[in-house]
This record gives sequence, structure tokens and C-alpha cells, in this order.
Amino acid sequence: MNTVSVILPTYNELENIITLIESLKQNVSGLKEILVVDDNSPDGTAARVRHWITKNKDRYTRLSVRPTDHGLRKSIQEGITNARGEIIVWMDADFSMPPTDINNLTAAVKKGADIAVGSRFVVGGKTKQHGDPLEHWYTILTSEIGNSIMPRLFGLNFHDYTSGFAAVRKNVVNSLLPFHGDYGEYFIDFIVRAFARGYRIVEVPYICKPRIRGVSKTANNFPTLLKRLYQYGTMILALLWQTKSEKI
Repeated sequence: MNTVSVILPTYNELENIITLIESLKQNVSGLKEILVVDDNSPDGTAARVRHWITKNKDRYTRLSVRPTDHGLRKSIQEGITNARGEIIVWMDADFSMPPTDINNLTAAVKKGADIAVGSRFVVGGKTKQHGDPLEHWYTILTSEIGNSIMPRLFGLNFHDYTSGFAAVRKNVVNSLLPFHGDYGEYFIDFIVRAFARGYRIVEVPYICKPRIRGVSKTANNFPTLLKRLYQYGTMILALLWQTKSEKI
């Protein structure tokens, strides 16, 4: 049976993390481990996880705290490096990506896919809705626009370049390390390079839920949004140049 490692990169997810861990344990088939990789959250996320592991003598959950060199991409990459399962899953820790949908991703891998991506932009999928009080309309809009443009730019039959929700064979994801980028643009790099290597990639529809509690890390103000747009744009231009020059 294919064993599954689930990686949870966290920063200030105190209100969500234990409920999410419990949900993963209840719902994920073939679960071998849950790896919480925390960027030294000032709200005490790591302390809460550590206490919960000790109290429950939990054999599934492992905690790693990164006191320096923070970043979403770096946390995910550390989790992948330390994972022991045959299928590696990573996801956000805010319940926007339903734990119950992980089995759909791992099932696709077990059927032959190298990479299964949770997709908001294929039939049956849905992105976050405008007007939710815990989400910013401009981040939703830029995601929608960006993911409508990138299939044309790269010429690939793929739709959700900023998903961040994936199940991948361990040997496949190891071959694609290191990831590049600072934040969510790493996923664009990951997908484009995976296609260039000839890996079989499938998109599995899922409905992206609004954050239950806490604050979005994507862009909670316009200066941060502009920074993210610059990072994403730089990554896209670099990949387009690499693709044309066959240096990818």
C-alpha cells in the first residue's frame, strides 16, 4: 500500500492546526505521518503542536521549527526532504484545502499519475468567493486573472498554476528539488519544470474554501500584493525565457 506523508507549512495557525491534524488522521487513507513545519510562529503554533503530540503520544505527527531563514517555499521543501511516505502531499493549514479531498489526489497517483494537483479552475472546482470577510477581493481577482493567462503563455493543458495543493510520488518530487521562488510562485516553477521533464500531471477538481480562522498570508495589503505580483511576474518571465532557450 502506498504510504502518505502530509506536509503542513505553518505561520500563526494556532487556531486551526490541531483541528486540522485531527481531521487528517481521521480522513486520509494510508497516512504514515503529518509533518508540521513551522516558521517560528509568534502566536505559539509550534508550542501547541508539541504539547498535543506529547499529551496524545501521537505517533503520526512530527514537528519541525525553523527559527531563521523563513518562507513558504523553504518550509515545504524541508518537509519534502524529511518525509518518509511514498506519496508526498502538501497543503495550506487554514482549511481552504479540505482534508477529505486528499484521498482524491492520492488515488490519482495510485492510478498512474506522477503528480496530482488540486485544481480550482477545472470543471468541478471552484475558487474562493468574493465578499468573504476573511479574504481579500484583490488576491482572489489576481489569482483568477493570472491563472486564466498562464495556460496561454506556457501552452500547456493545465489550469491552476498557483494551487499549492498537490500529491506527488516521492522520487518525482525529489527530482524536482530545489524549488525556486520565495512564496507561491514556487508552484509555477514546479509545474512548468515537471511538464518539461515529461511527468504525467493530472488536475483533480476541488472547491477552495474560505479561511475558517486567522489571517491570510498571501497579501493582506496592497504593498504586499504588489510585492507578490512582482515575484510571480519575475518567475513567469524567467520560465518563459528558459523554455524558449531549452534551459529548463
